[in-house]
Amino acid sequence: MADEIKQQINNDKPTEVQPVAGRGFRQTRRPGFGGSRPGFGSGKPGFGTSKPGFGKAGFGRTAVKDEFDSKLLDLARVTRVTGGGKRMRFRAVVIAGNKKGRIGMGIDKGRDVSQAIEKATRKAKKSLIDVVIINGTIPHEVTAKAGPSVIMLKPQLKGRGLVAGGAVRAICELAGIRDVSSKILSASKNKLNNARGTMAALKKLRAKSK
Repeated sequence: MADEIKQQINNDKPTEVQPVAGRGFRQTRRPGFGGSRPGFGSGKPGFGTSKPGFGKAGFGRTAVKDEFDSKLLDLARVTRVTGGGKRMRFRAVVIAGNKKGRIGMGIDKGRDVSQAIEKATRKAKKSLIDVVIINGTIPHEVTAKAGPSVIMLKPQLKGRGLVAGGAVRAICELAGIRDVSSKILSASKNKLNNARGTMAALKKLRAKSK
């Protein structure tokens, strides 16, 4: 009798309650449970099968790489005094470029560091400008002023490299300029003002007319 019940269980067929000597009644499997229930068997739609969005069709896919590289230029904690007290936030300055003549700068605030950087990066990619680059350098000398900061950029011969530092060097690298020299003509050490002055100088570049 035990072999018959086992055979019926394997065949997913509900059996009847049958008496067993010395043990009363033996209850068989309830209909609706086991391999015949949708969602539990390996061949039925449910837990036993793969879902859309998982495996090769979902998380396993290779993400598309962004062509723009971003760099955190400055991070500061700012405070606003209100009637209810002080409100502390973080301000991030991020530059983004593709090293092929496109560069942008974004400034934004957030409740935490990650939120500020993410918002600033998004703004940098939305405010891209085209930089005129000829043979890895700029076409002519240029000077620009942003607030108290005054930045001067000069073209250089091939192989000279970036003769610059701080915010000016970071912006020139992401813009794709390989040979240039710069000088900060003011006494300002503020990274944000120097970055704004560098971006203003790059906007003034024009290709030489033949």
